[in-house]
Amino acid sequence: MQRAIESKGIPTVSVTVARDITERAKPPRAVFLPFMMGHHFGVPFHSRLQRRIILEALDRLERAERSGDIYDAVITWAQARREGIEIERAMGLRH
Repeated sequence: MQRAIESKGIPTVSVTVARDITERAKPPRAVFLPFMMGHHFGVPFHSRLQRRIILEALDRLERAERSGDIYDAVITWAQARREGIEIERAMGLRH
């Protein structure tokens, strides 16, 4: 789908948690996050991380050096989850 959109002159970028599938699909640009499947933007309520992911994806539109470029985001699932738990505690959602 990305290639069809790009053929109309609109640049695209994928946010992915499955690097092996992304490598096979070869989208024009991608940001890989080593997160759990289905958690492409991290954990609930972690708006700072979600914003960071969106900004990194938009940055790839300008900085990708070649078609098929996959950028490895510098954050782990464990870190995102720890931060998410702290946010939930601060919100009173977790004890």
